[in-house]
Amino acid sequence: MPIPLEDNFADIISKAQRGLAISDSALASRSDLPMETVQQLRAGEWDPAAAEAVAPALGLNAKALLDVGQNSYAPAEIEDFDGLAQFNTPFGDMTVNAYLVWDPETKEAAAFDTGGDCSDMLDAIQSRGLQLRYILLTHTHGDHVFDLDRLKAKSGAPAYVSSREPLEGAQPIKPGHEFTLGSLKITARLTWGHSRGGITWVVEGLSRPVAVVGDALFSGSMGGGMASYADAIRTNREEIFSLPDNTILCPGHGPMTSVGEERKGNPFFA
Repeated sequence: MPIPLEDNFADIISKAQRGLAISDSALASRSDLPMETVQQLRAGEWDPAAAEAVAPALGLNAKALLDVGQNSYAPAEIEDFDGLAQFNTPFGDMTVNAYLVWDPETKEAAAFDTGGDCSDMLDAIQSRGLQLRYILLTHTHGDHVFDLDRLKAKSGAPAYVSSREPLEGAQPIKPGHEFTLGSLKITARLTWGHSRGGITWVVEGLSRPVAVVGDALFSGSMGGGMASYADAIRTNREEIFSLPDNTILCPGHGPMTSVGEERKGNPFFA
């Protein structure tokens, strides 16, 4: 069953409004709308004319926002290929993603985050005959590292995390750090703003480039600027949208997507 989008139109509007610190009254004034209409929109009452009116004031692409609101946006399905697997596990009232990447020739693998339960990942490592070399963390929010101790204990692999976001049991690395997996190269790019040490891991050497982005970016949305909205927008543009359009994006929540899809359909970046 396909994983649904993480955010709806109201989530997108609320994230932009919070990030820009624009009050309901200020947004209503800038959009030439009654404040009640703005509040209803943010509460989830779909109004295409109102959504189109608030988009410019929030720095959002109006067409992309309308597509999300009208349920006409969905990323193209990423076809399975040897070297990449996604795991979607429950965590409280939501689900969270983790990933495996491996060299198809040498079977050396890296795990990206753990999700709420690493059992399926451990099963995949065993069934595919993989050797887990690294556990690479996108950031340290609890839903992404919940099963870290078990994954380390079962696999024997060391964990790595941004030096800007230390975590007990994980070794710190700085942006630009590179790992190798057989013929694959994995590079750490700083995409912070959702968290202070957010890392996007760019994998080169598979049939398509892959970027594990954590909560920096979602299909049709983004994680939100809990640490810095402006830096979340900026570093996503610099470090993710500078990648080739065919790059597969592996977000922390929601379906996989691609740079090209998000360049056209993400209200924050279209």
